[in-house]
Amino acid sequence: MLTGEYSHSIDAKGRLIIPSRIREELGDEFAVTKGLDGCLLLYPEDSWEDFAGRLQALPAATNAAARKVQRFFLGSALTTEFDKQGRILLPAKLLEFAGLSKEAVIVGMGNHAEIWDPVKYEEFNSDDDIDSIAENMGDLGLRF
Repeated sequence: MLTGEYSHSIDAKGRLIIPSRIREELGDEFAVTKGLDGCLLLYPEDSWEDFAGRLQALPAATNAAARKVQRFFLGSALTTEFDKQGRILLPAKLLEFAGLSKEAVIVGMGNHAEIWDPVKYEEFNSDDDIDSIAENMGDLGLRF
C-alpha cells in the first residue's frame, strides 16, 4: 500500500527522485497521468490497468462527459520506469499542468501516489483541522 508524505527536488531536466518505499510499491513499470486538484498521479501497473479499464468502459461513443474524462486521464498518461538513481522523468506538459518546477511533495494514497507542488499541497491541507476531518469521515461512513 502506498502511504507517506515525502519532499524531493526536481532537477533541470524534469527528473524527480521517488522515495524507495513508494518505488517498491510502484514496481518496475507504472503509469503517470494528470490528477484532480492539479496534482499528478502515479499508478502501479495493476492499479493502472484496473482504472484505465474502467475509463475505457465508459460510453464514450455517445456521451461527451465520458470522452472528456477519458481524454483527461488517458490522453495525458504515460507508462514509465525508474532510472538507476530511482528517478522518473516528468514531461514538460505534466510539469506545467501540476505547476511543478524545483520541488515536489509525493503522497501515498493507497493504490496510487500523488505528486504535488508544495505550495498547492499546503493550500489544500492548511484549512483542514481535525474536527472537519472527523466530520467528513462520519459523512463518508468511516469510523475508527
